[in-house]
Amino acid sequence: MKAKIQQINAKIDELLARTWMKRLRISGSVAWNLFLLFLVFALVGTVFVGSVGAGYFASLVKDEPLRSKAELRNQIFSYEETSEIYFANDIYIGKLRTDLDRRETSLNNVAPDVINAVLATEDEYFREHTGIVPKAVIRGLLQDVTNSATQTGGSTLTQQLIKNQVLTNEVSYERKAKEILLAMRLEHFMTKEEILEAYLNIIPYGRNSSGRNIAGIETAAEGIFGIKAKELSLPQAAYIAGIPQAPFAYTPFTNTGELKSEKALQPGIDRMKTVLYRMKEAGYINDAQYQEALDYDITADFRGPEMRAEDRYPWLTYELENRAKDIIAEKLAQEDGIDAERLKSEKKLRDKYTILADRDVRSKGYRIYSTINKDMYDAMQKAAQNFQYYGHTYTGKGKDPVTGEEIDIEMPVQVGSILIENTTGRILSFVGGRDFKTTQVNHATQAYRSNGSTMKPLLVYAPAIEYGVIGAGSPLVDVKFSIGSWSPSNYITSDERGIIPAREALADSQNISALRLYNDILNRRPADLLVKMGFSKLHPDDFTNLATGIGALHEGVTVEENTNAFATFANGGQFVDSYMIDRIEDQDGNIIYQHEVAPTQVFSPETSYIITDMLRDVLTQGTGTLARNSLKFSSDFAAKTGTSQEYKDVWLVGYNPNISLGVWMGYDQPRTLYAFNNTYSQPSVRVNRLWATLMNAVYDVDPQFIDPQTSFKRPPNVVSASFCGISGLAPSAACSSAGLVRSDLFNAKVFVPSKPDDSFGSGSGSVVTIKGKTYNALSNTPAEFTRSGGVGINQAFITRMLGRLGGNPANLLPKNSSLSNSSVSAVDFPADSSPPATVSATVNGSTLSWSGSSNDVVGYRIYNVTNGGRSLVTSVLESTQSITVASGQAYVVVAVDITGLTSAQSNVVSTGGSESTPEPEENEEEQEPDQETPTTPPAEGNDNGTEENGNGSTNGNGSNSNGNGNNNGNGGTANPGEGSNGGNTSPPPPTNTPTQ
Repeated sequence: MKAKIQQINAKIDELLARTWMKRLRISGSVAWNLFLLFLVFALVGTVFVGSVGAGYFASLVKDEPLRSKAELRNQIFSYEETSEIYFANDIYIGKLRTDLDRRETSLNNVAPDVINAVLATEDEYFREHTGIVPKAVIRGLLQDVTNSATQTGGSTLTQQLIKNQVLTNEVSYERKAKEILLAMRLEHFMTKEEILEAYLNIIPYGRNSSGRNIAGIETAAEGIFGIKAKELSLPQAAYIAGIPQAPFAYTPFTNTGELKSEKALQPGIDRMKTVLYRMKEAGYINDAQYQEALDYDITADFRGPEMRAEDRYPWLTYELENRAKDIIAEKLAQEDGIDAERLKSEKKLRDKYTILADRDVRSKGYRIYSTINKDMYDAMQKAAQNFQYYGHTYTGKGKDPVTGEEIDIEMPVQVGSILIENTTGRILSFVGGRDFKTTQVNHATQAYRSNGSTMKPLLVYAPAIEYGVIGAGSPLVDVKFSIGSWSPSNYITSDERGIIPAREALADSQNISALRLYNDILNRRPADLLVKMGFSKLHPDDFTNLATGIGALHEGVTVEENTNAFATFANGGQFVDSYMIDRIEDQDGNIIYQHEVAPTQVFSPETSYIITDMLRDVLTQGTGTLARNSLKFSSDFAAKTGTSQEYKDVWLVGYNPNISLGVWMGYDQPRTLYAFNNTYSQPSVRVNRLWATLMNAVYDVDPQFIDPQTSFKRPPNVVSASFCGISGLAPSAACSSAGLVRSDLFNAKVFVPSKPDDSFGSGSGSVVTIKGKTYNALSNTPAEFTRSGGVGINQAFITRMLGRLGGNPANLLPKNSSLSNSSVSAVDFPADSSPPATVSATVNGSTLSWSGSSNDVVGYRIYNVTNGGRSLVTSVLESTQSITVASGQAYVVVAVDITGLTSAQSNVVSTGGSESTPEPEENEEEQEPDQETPTTPPAEGNDNGTEENGNGSTNGNGSNSNGNGNNNGNGGTANPGEGSNGGNTSPPPPTNTPTQ
């Protein structure tokens, strides 16, 4: 039974086992089938999601062009690099103004710790991935989908490179998709080293110690620590490598270049510690290096605030920037087939290429090498700053550049000066103004002003010598004339020197003689020579107005242009255009611009030497003697001073065989330089002192160059020839007897006096005096009114010398010059054939007086007409108009002119009784048959000297230095010494303001 029961149990167990196994098999089968089904669904889902994702990805990048290898590489390596400027001899000045400061470097010039720090922090799988790290992309996607507060990032260096150089910083799936696509593509076109180098050159690093935004590892190392990227230590490398995550939070400097507070510096230091930890974890540094770097005080390495180039050298920085833009604009235009003349004349075209050039100059990393000598420049700035005699500083109203509110502004006397090497045109130094904060205009290169009498040698004397009109000592006429209402005068208002040697007229800066000489050559358009010498803003009126000869220009000239023109004389007549940029190199060191000297022959060597010899006198005995006496060295200098109307501008330009130095002083808004309280010296004295001060300053820098041991060499065709000092012709016996034979320099190629002198009269040597002037007596001049005198000059000579401008013949007589010691004492009077006007007589007690008569009267005869008779009492000279007579007598007065003609007798007056009525008028010659009427016709004088070919006016737009270089002032006329003071083109008023 027991056994049976066991069999039954066994069968039951077997049955149960079979049931369980069956169920197990069924369950397993179901599970497997479910698994297979899930797997199928998973695969289908994955494919579906992948397809959807791929389709979405494709839709995001569908508009992305397929960039070629060359195109993509060019975009990656196209860095916006900051241009740099240099003094002469490659001395670094600084960087040009730009929104972003960057300097390219190579991977070989970067410290290994920098590379390790970047890889540990920014891209730990850089060496392994192919542009992206998938899990990082997915992680970033999930963080974005879930709107996670923690964003760990996921961009590789390659992706960051694409974002910065090819795409934008736009936050969108489209941009991210393109970034991924291009990053993977870029990995096929560039090596890892190239990608890493590019990254290190483009990534932003906050601000440097001058407050500028910076990018690139080289710029960061220099701007933050003051060292090269290859010199960075481990802590420094870690600090810089941490900055890109939040550049302006982690940079140690503010936007003004100041070091941040201790609290504000802490985030950057904490970030540095994070970088060091990751470097340790990645195995780049060991525990000891890590701990040492953590303990390092990185704040001690931050460089102090650095002044930008435009802060240290504002005028120089802006000037080089502007000139570089002009050069690059012309270069870009030439590359596009645009002619340089079109670029100058077509404003829209010029504006277009100026904009393109501005972009290139600021972003293409040019190295701009100037001609400016640093030591000379520094010395001139210091000397100009310390000069004590500029003049009064006014206060005026102006607008605040930030708020626009009206504020009080200072208006000091401004200065512009420039130093040029003659033979090359190199601008060695300049002074742009008193204070850049007051006005940003460069008064040496941008301010256009009247150049006053410094115009005379350029436009009058040198051309006259070149044309063969005069030699160095040829006589000029310094006699006043009028053109309409314009009556120019000399520096000393009432001074007329008569006939004066050209040499003396130039040395003493006589206006009238210069204007008369310019009138003689005006039809040859000498202003064309100014164009050849670089005067850039000549107006059509400047070529025809007589007043241009003394500096009354329509718009004016800069200190650079004026000084550069004078250097033409130093160069033997060759104009060498001045320049400030020697060469420009691109960021790879290739020279893209090199200045080439191209001389232009303007004057002959003979003319240049003669005018130089004349200008030597300005410093030894003329208006520049104070400058010469104030120099601490002696050199072969020639110079010219200049003063415009009302002393609104004063100039001095001087040169020796090596250099030319020009100096200008004046107010931005033109006004007289004369001080109202006599605190300062006369304006011409001030500019003499300033010129010498600046010259001494550069002499101290380089004595051998500034004071060469050579002198100007006289060309063989410059000869010394004798001539009659009063006519400029070959000496005659009469000229020799008068002591007027002179000798001076001439250009034998064009003019040496050969025609015999014809200036002297053939009279007896007797003279008369009319209104204080001495004239030759005529053959029929009554002897009672003559006196013996020196040699007289004849009417034909007078007419020739006064020319169409006319003037008082008596004022031709030399005075206040080297000719005034001669025996020439008279000129012919332009007499007429009319008898003199009747005078009016009066008596007071025993004094008989009478009124004046005609201008040609040489004297008066007084007759006693008591009891109806008529007897001569006495004859008196023209200057006498009263005598003492006997009482109880009746008298009349008769005027006598230079030809012997007499007036009708005056009214009868009696002493001791009342006036009588006049006797019937009779002509004197009827009663005096010995006085003959002249048989020769009177000479034709010209007293008013009306000019036929112009009114001498000038438009005088008178640019100044108020920011745009122009001033629309008033009084733009051609008065003597007038500057370009703006205004109109009406005929000039009859003022007598001098120029020196």
